[in-house]
Amino acid sequence: MYSNNYTLGFVFIVTLVLGTMLSFTKDSVKSLQDQNLKADVQKTILRSLNFEENLLESNESIEQTFKNYIDAKCVNVEGEIVECNIEEVDIEKNEETLPIYIRMNNEKIEGIALPIAGKGLWSTIFGYIALNPDTDSVLGIQFYKHGETPGLGGEVEKKWFTDNFVNHPIKESNGEITYVPKKIRNENGKIISISVIKGGVDYSKSNKSAIHQVDGISGATVTADGVSDFLLEDLLRYEKTLDKIRDYGTI
Repeated sequence: MYSNNYTLGFVFIVTLVLGTMLSFTKDSVKSLQDQNLKADVQKTILRSLNFEENLLESNESIEQTFKNYIDAKCVNVEGEIVECNIEEVDIEKNEETLPIYIRMNNEKIEGIALPIAGKGLWSTIFGYIALNPDTDSVLGIQFYKHGETPGLGGEVEKKWFTDNFVNHPIKESNGEITYVPKKIRNENGKIISISVIKGGVDYSKSNKSAIHQVDGISGATVTADGVSDFLLEDLLRYEKTLDKIRDYGTI
């Protein structure tokens, strides 16, 4: 028979070893989760900027593509570059420090991605909208995190919905249909954003606002209205930055 002291000592050692192993495993899993989350956000940014999917097949390829082509920085509402830890900026709550992700190629701007976030019906919806260098038209839009109802408000993340922002139909004189991106600015250059329209966009020639509208989601009016509201609000926060890029080709 083993003594009580031996038994207690054995239990203590086993508990210590298992506790250490559990702590190590937890830290390892958290590190992997953090890496996957970072890669997921970077992938969303790259997709909004219209990068090819073959560059986004693994965390390593995503990180390398991001490093090679994206100039990530922060600005304030006056359009001035400010210091920040861009990965720690709360894009929903921070109104002073604004992350911006610029797609560069040989020192030339090819796209500008901005974080967008706001309330839907049940949750905060997070995403990125990318603009062409003219800062007038949409290059792409992606939503990556929300708690909206699947099949209803959850459709915001689906390709059929996001494609609406870059596929505005125009009927040519020969009867053929061509597609151009939706526009966030009106004819006077003022940012008016893009509205999600209940029941779908009226594409008749009499509706001059169609270029600033996308089809809504059936049964998800509150979510659609939320997207319209926070998209305008967030774009206006970047107005002076976007004006600088439009006018001077840089910030």
